[in-house]
Amino acid sequence: MILTTCAACAAPLAHEAPRCVRCKTRYCNSTCQHDHWRRGHKQICKKIHRGGNAEQYDAENKYKDAVVVAVEACAADTKGQKCYICLEAVHLRTGEGLVRGCACGDRGGVASPELGVAHVSCLAEQAKILVAEAEEDNLGWKTEDERFRRWHACGLCEQNYHGVVSCALGWACWKKYVGRPEMDDVRCMAMNQLGNGLHAAGHYEDALSLREDELSKLRRLGASGESLLVVQGNIAGTYDMLGRLEDSLRMQKDVYSGTLRLLGKEHYDTLREANNYGDSLASLGRLGEAKSLLLKIIPVARRVLGGSHDITLKMRWSYARALHMDEGATDGDLREAVNTLEETERTARCVLGVAHPTAKGIETALRKARAALRAREPPPGAA
Repeated sequence: MILTTCAACAAPLAHEAPRCVRCKTRYCNSTCQHDHWRRGHKQICKKIHRGGNAEQYDAENKYKDAVVVAVEACAADTKGQKCYICLEAVHLRTGEGLVRGCACGDRGGVASPELGVAHVSCLAEQAKILVAEAEEDNLGWKTEDERFRRWHACGLCEQNYHGVVSCALGWACWKKYVGRPEMDDVRCMAMNQLGNGLHAAGHYEDALSLREDELSKLRRLGASGESLLVVQGNIAGTYDMLGRLEDSLRMQKDVYSGTLRLLGKEHYDTLREANNYGDSLASLGRLGEAKSLLLKIIPVARRVLGGSHDITLKMRWSYARALHMDEGATDGDLREAVNTLEETERTARCVLGVAHPTAKGIETALRKARAALRAREPPPGAA
């Protein structure tokens, strides 16, 4: 990614790394810059400049690629449908096909194929208009933040987009706001949105590179402790997906304790980080610690967020997972895990939809918990 690495050798870049004078492509040193010029940059430099310079040009190309991937992934689900925004099957300007990556259409296990189907560009246009109106009319930060949600959450079912659709919208958001000043609030949110999208699509190395660059930028520009903790939590989550479990746990512990101290136990960010820390503990086999923490925070999450909130569902999933993974689990523990997961799965399918990663993960955990419980049961006919 041009955003974080040298265009010639892919080495990580310092903030003050040299740039092409014309198109602003970044390099780790002048040697790489000269080598890249000889290897073909000379032929495309003007094209990149006309495309808005390196960051914008890169974002535009990555966005187009991400849309193609999202449309292909959603083809079976959207066959024969039309965009609920423009009412066309194929976008008249871009020629792109349809996507759906939210809870519309499959809540409660009942398919409604006409719901939530749209073009990525139509979803992006709606989000752009809403954020622009909030800025132009000075509606305040709270309203602006609520409207920015349309970059990552469906306006119909109000659930977050996931998978490759989230990634495509992440690139759409980034290409819209990348040209703003580094500490512009909306640009910072767009960078975070892109990181979330890359993570959701499984591009963990790219997500980590972006997150680390984001953290470095925030530190350099003197961002608030709360902002730094959010990015560190995201980095810890990416470590986890890359199998760097010890690194993830160390960072997650610091993020949770810092967020708890700064924002209090009932704040949304604290509950999110508590769940992530508990999940990290369980992943490393520290099941007693995980169960103790989750038992303490689940009632708080239910009271503050509600029993059907994504974070509450994840907490109960993590707790049940810790129960049935424990080698010393009693029959009662296993039955509690199965009962918890059965209830949680029903709620997740109803609220998030059957295709949501959380719903799928709970379903997988339920199968494992049931298998563990069956293994304890005596065979038929046994005394």
